Amino acid sequence: MINIPLVRGLSTRRLILLATVANLGIAAVVVGGFPQSFVPTLPTAVAAENAQRPAGFADLVEKVKPAVISVRVKMDAGTKMMGFEGDLPFPPNSQMEQFFRRFGMPYGDSTPDGGPRMPHNRSVTGQGSGFFITADGYAVTNHHVVDKAQTVEITTDDGKTYSAKVIGSDSRTDIALIKVEGRNDFPYVKLADKAPRIGDWVLAVGNPFGLGGTVTAGIVSAGGRDIGAGPYDDFIQIDAPINKGNSGGPTFDMDGDVIGVNTAIFSPSGGSVGIAFDVPAETVKSVVGQLKDKGMVSRGWIGVQIQPVTADIAESLGMKGTEGALVTEPQADSPAARAGVLSGDVITAVNGHAVKDARDLAKQIGAMASGSNVKLTVWRKGEEKSISLTLGELPKEREARATMPDSGPTGTDVPKLGLMLAPAGQVAGSSSEGVVVTEVDPNGLAAEHGFKTGDVILDVGGKKVTTPADVRNAISDAHKNGKRTVLMRLKSDDATKFVAIPIARA
Repeated sequence: MINIPLVRGLSTRRLILLATVANLGIAAVVVGGFPQSFVPTLPTAVAAENAQRPAGFADLVEKVKPAVISVRVKMDAGTKMMGFEGDLPFPPNSQMEQFFRRFGMPYGDSTPDGGPRMPHNRSVTGQGSGFFITADGYAVTNHHVVDKAQTVEITTDDGKTYSAKVIGSDSRTDIALIKVEGRNDFPYVKLADKAPRIGDWVLAVGNPFGLGGTVTAGIVSAGGRDIGAGPYDDFIQIDAPINKGNSGGPTFDMDGDVIGVNTAIFSPSGGSVGIAFDVPAETVKSVVGQLKDKGMVSRGWIGVQIQPVTADIAESLGMKGTEGALVTEPQADSPAARAGVLSGDVITAVNGHAVKDARDLAKQIGAMASGSNVKLTVWRKGEEKSISLTLGELPKEREARATMPDSGPTGTDVPKLGLMLAPAGQVAGSSSEGVVVTEVDPNGLAAEHGFKTGDVILDVGGKKVTTPADVRNAISDAHKNGKRTVLMRLKSDDATKFVAIPIARA
């Protein structure tokens, strides 16, 4: 309650006005019976909070929007329609085609009256977004926007249309570089030099649903997201609305620098639900640089199958933490195999840089050029070792993919495994290596950890096994050594992985 002293000569209406002003925290100077000026007396904390809030994005939009382009591509649809905005959206002989044929729409080889129809093998169009990164017409977009394009056409913010050519494209990061000829004064923007922080304001500009030049705002929701799109996933998650047609467009920070390229959304409905993913500027810089110089991206390769280190696996290997990448198997004649990397090694650092997990190892190695010399730090049988090797070039058919192990509940009171085993040499179609799982108890511990019929156990607790007795003995040795888990290396579906099985004390 604020008390207003009686001021002589003021009407009731003027007194009410003064009371209202006082309740709002504003001091009034009364001249001639009327308040002539108002001085804010807001609390300091409130004023500071208001000062931090952006007044709006108009100045930033004016600065960056001219560099953003709409990308339109044409490609051969063949006999199947794709998920693009096509000239004729109905496949041959579909119910919708028959409906339109009945009402006289020309379609196929000829109309009932002998007139020409639209051919089945036609072109479809697809739309996306992009942005200039140089004044002479180099622009960035998504690989999936221009993949298999016959022609590429861009429209600038001022409505002018130009032809473009694809300089290079990288499917693993979904980044493409295109070039528009004929001008050296295109407005362009810069890729950010630093990663954004979670909670930072961001602005996305693009071509959603073909509307062109659309601006949306939000914040950075998360970083380092792995959405299963590829082996080098490291997405920035934002909540600025992103929809179909925004692919390849930029997301800006408040300085007007591009922090990421809009690439994917998570949406049960197909539209924006506030979860979108950007390729970070750091990755875009590396990829675009190689595409501009060579038209392709070359990545380092060591040649190992890897998986994350779980708490059970770490305990089995005598590690204090779960950081690092567990080598399930070096590939034959790979740089890792030639340098002496073994199954069961945990790679904990590359050139002194810590490896957080299997995905981080794939990212670090993939960012290096083939032919580079690297020093790996590995954990092997309770101690660290250093291994030097020269990176090969990632073969096109291979990826440094991190395999996720099957998981299951853990505990100390563990019943028998629930497996029927046989030597591999006694099972038709199997090699002579290891012990084959011939039957799995669906209620047993092994089933809970992903074992299935046909899996081959290669070693248990670091010891090779060739008979069921070898498996039992290795588990018994783990009991005697006070282990709470035992590490098994399996070959399953032509892939090798480690599984840590909790065991009871003998």
